Amino acid sequence: MSRPPLPPFTAETAAAKARLAEDAWNTRDPARVALAYTPDSLWRNRAEFLQGREAIEAFLTRKWNRELDYRLIKEVWTSGGNRIAVRFAYEWHDDSGQWFRSYGNENWEFDEHGLMRRRIASINDAPIRESDRKYRWPLGRRPDDHPSLSDLGL
Repeated sequence: MSRPPLPPFTAETAAAKARLAEDAWNTRDPARVALAYTPDSLWRNRAEFLQGREAIEAFLTRKWNRELDYRLIKEVWTSGGNRIAVRFAYEWHDDSGQWFRSYGNENWEFDEHGLMRRRIASINDAPIRESDRKYRWPLGRRPDDHPSLSDLGL
C-alpha cells in the first residue's frame, strides 16, 4: 500500500502531506485515519503511548467521542528526508458545552511507502468562549479559502 506524496519530501510535498492528514482527521473517521499509519506505527500522544493501527483506531474513537464538533488546521513547521514537523490547532467542545482550542506540535516519520511509522505529539488545551471560536466551517474538510494558522495569528 502506498500513500503519496512519498519521501523524500520537498516543501511542496510536505505541505500536501500535511493537508491530506488534516483532511483525514477532519472526517473524524478512526478507521480511515488509521490507514495512513504503518501496521506497527508508534505514537506518543500527550502522555499516552500506542503501537499499531488497532490501538490508533481505538484511541481516535475515544478521542472523538469526547472532543465534539472537532475542527483541525495543520501547518508544516519544517521537513527533510522522510520527516515532517507540523504545528496545529483544533477546536472542540466537551459534553457540557465548554469549548477548547488545543495547540500542539507533531513530529512525523514515514516509511518508503508514505505511511507514517512514528508520530510524536505534544498538545495543550486552552478553554475558550464559544464567541472566541475561529473555526466555523461546516464539519468536515476545511474550505480551501479558510485562513491558515498563520493567517489567524495562531
